[in-house]
Amino acid sequence: MNQQRRTLMQMTALVGLMASAGLMTKAEAAAWNEAAFKAKSVEDVAKVLGSSGMPQVSDKVSVRAPDIAENGAVVPVGVESSLKATEMAILVEKNPNAMAAMFILPEGAESFATTRVKMGQTSNVYALVKSDGKWLMASKEVKVTLGGCGG
Repeated sequence: MNQQRRTLMQMTALVGLMASAGLMTKAEAAAWNEAAFKAKSVEDVAKVLGSSGMPQVSDKVSVRAPDIAENGAVVPVGVESSLKATEMAILVEKNPNAMAAMFILPEGAESFATTRVKMGQTSNVYALVKSDGKWLMASKEVKVTLGGCGG
């Protein structure tokens, strides 16, 4: 529990520092969805993001992640879509907090984002894409050989 609290505090501080340094506008900092990052399950994140139930699976959304992650502390994960996305999210089903990353895309941006996430154990990774006001998703199982969330 203390690790979750510490991580949330670090993320909150990071958003504040980015806003004060001019790396992020105050509007972007305000758009940070704290409730989504605190949600424990994929279903709870979907609800917070405004989806009625689980987002629909779409072949126009894809997850880029390794089949096997040798170190769960730094798993490269990407989401991409052929749709014109306004928001993208990466979720890790078995992490203490499901939401790993959220991206708000400016108009005209390519529908692609990548980052590194922590995974404590083998889990499904979900890529969510918001296009035309609807959330769509894809998923992939990533096997973790060395835990990254305190493992």
